[in-house]
Amino acid sequence: MESFSELDFKRFDRLGLPEAIYSPGKTPTQIVTLLEEKEKYSLMVQQRSSPILATRADPKTVEAILEHFVHAEVFPALQKFPQALKTVVVSKAEPRPERVCVITGGSTDLVAAGEAEGTLSSCGFGVDIIADVGVAGLHRLLSKLELIKDYDLVIVMAGMEGALASVLGGLIPQPIVAVPTSTGYGASANGTTAMMSMLASCAPGVSVVGIDNGFGAACSVIRMANAISKHADALGSHDK
Repeated sequence: MESFSELDFKRFDRLGLPEAIYSPGKTPTQIVTLLEEKEKYSLMVQQRSSPILATRADPKTVEAILEHFVHAEVFPALQKFPQALKTVVVSKAEPRPERVCVITGGSTDLVAAGEAEGTLSSCGFGVDIIADVGVAGLHRLLSKLELIKDYDLVIVMAGMEGALASVLGGLIPQPIVAVPTSTGYGASANGTTAMMSMLASCAPGVSVVGIDNGFGAACSVIRMANAISKHADALGSHDK
């Protein structure tokens, strides 16, 4: 194997997080090589599928991955935002019961939502996206509030002033991870305004990741769910 990378083959076993290749700065051939090595280790050494994906893949990289991994899944789907950077899932972990809702303020936030969706689905989570329910038309969100309350964990994505995270933080009890996005005009400053607004939220207990970081938000949710699951398993063993 080429010496351009030092692979971490045991991230999923150690952290419960997916094996992820950050695509920018690498050639399509390098990315495919890394994915192949990770998949080979997973199947030959661990003898099971583990979550393996590439993030922020450009169209040429997506094409190269799909040529080598015919069952790979692309997030968001290829027909949506065709020129946007994609998350490509090569293999998945076993399904798990937790359900995550990814909520966006606008439809432009769907690229970041797709990054979160792909990352979560690779680890076996059920994921639904509720899009375009920002505070410019608050009735849209309120009409879906009871539906949202049925999910185990919630990711909220919003640009502009990022108010959606605060609104939901005061309405639902689930853990919320907020993602400021670079969507917006003028003083939105490519997501900086939304990020500062979310960090200064009056709604207590809302966690915030970096601008457009759908991958990071998904990993935060995965860590939360893993901790809850471990605690539940321990209680179950104690009851027996």
